[in-house]
Amino acid sequence: GRAIAVRLADRYEILALARNADALKQLAGDIVAAGGSCRTAVVDLADADAIARALQDVDAEVLVNNAGLGPMKPMLELTPGEWHAMVDVNFNALYHVTRALLPRMIARKRGHVVVIGSIASRSAFIGGTAYAATKHAAQAFAESLMLEVREHGVKVSIVNPGSVDTEFARRADPSWMLSADEVAESVVHVIATPPDVLVHRLEIRALTPRK
Repeated sequence: GRAIAVRLADRYEILALARNADALKQLAGDIVAAGGSCRTAVVDLADADAIARALQDVDAEVLVNNAGLGPMKPMLELTPGEWHAMVDVNFNALYHVTRALLPRMIARKRGHVVVIGSIASRSAFIGGTAYAATKHAAQAFAESLMLEVREHGVKVSIVNPGSVDTEFARRADPSWMLSADEVAESVVHVIATPPDVLVHRLEIRALTPRK
């Protein structure tokens, strides 16, 4: 999320939502220092009411749904709290955030909703009963929403990266991972298409292991 916000700050005013106030403060400072504009809101994306309050007056050109949680455990090892947290952040927040911002996009006949998914949206693996299920759901959400709003001039895209070298995936081997900046560049590519062109689904992977 941070890399995407920084990369888009040269063409958009950024509104960043996250739970970590210190990380948001640092992000805003870096964007402003580089000549951009960034507002922040400390929001738990599992809290629908908090999302509604934070976004009630926002008129967004682009929405990037990037938040995600991923405890990778066999189903019987997942606690109910871990299960519901993944569903709330990885999937339910897609509804709440998009529902808050989409009406103004439709009214102006222009806008772009971007969902950061995963290659797990079309695969299964041990330990993925919750995580992979939420990414399958995000894929279906994005494709169905695209069909609903394309006639209003609103684009919907889903970017599905392989493993990305962030704190989210610190337990895995980083040699085959994408960098956060590489994912951000892919988001820029998707958003920068001409008005009558839509890149709806983009899958990106590392080509070779990092040296």
